[in-house]
Amino acid sequence: MPKKDETKKQDLTTDLKKLSDISEWFEEQEEVDVEEGLKKVKEAAALIKASRERLKAVENEFEEIKKEIGLKGDDDNKREEEEEKGEEEEVDVKDIPL
Repeated sequence: MPKKDETKKQDLTTDLKKLSDISEWFEEQEEVDVEEGLKKVKEAAALIKASRERLKAVENEFEEIKKEIGLKGDDDNKREEEEEKGEEEEVDVKDIPL
């Protein structure tokens, strides 16, 4: 029996595969059956919503892991880099062309 995390991963992978299949179905149609197309669009919308929620959960899990191991977020790292550059690069007024 798969673990809970493996099931979630499989669900996301399965959902993305289903979305791909729906996309292919539309591409293969010369004349789209409106009723069937509507069913496919509704199914795709539900899959997209579920996938977004799962991806957000995954992002949150990564952020928690980063906190646990003491890593800072990308914004924090960029801010520190900019601050370090600002401290290192002192500008002499004589070097500014007028």
